[in-house]
Amino acid sequence: MRYLSRSLLLGALRRRKEVEQFLGPVTREGAGGICWVAIWPWQDGYNVSVHDVEDLNDESCRDLSVFPSLDRDREDGPGPGRVIGHVQDPAEALDLAERTTGALPHRWVNHGVAGEDYADFVRAKNS
Repeated sequence: MRYLSRSLLLGALRRRKEVEQFLGPVTREGAGGICWVAIWPWQDGYNVSVHDVEDLNDESCRDLSVFPSLDRDREDGPGPGRVIGHVQDPAEALDLAERTTGALPHRWVNHGVAGEDYADFVRAKNS
């Protein structure tokens, strides 16, 4: 089972684990890439970050956190992306991520698993 149910998702966040979601293709300033969103524990709450990165077009590359950023002026390579908010409650973090990025409630995965959706995306576009 790749995707987390709402209760498993909230449980992971309450245990201070990161969750993420592959959002799909994106174009920034004429450059094509992919986008993903993460919710990660930080200090006394949760950060929500969005990542616009290069599309490496390689289904064997699944660690999205190391993909080069599309916005090299704002980010020095891989990293935390653009933090779009910090909230105290896990449910608030999910709401913020879904409302601002278009993330879908039923497509959240544990940290490191969004690369599986990226691999599916690469296979589909290259078939």
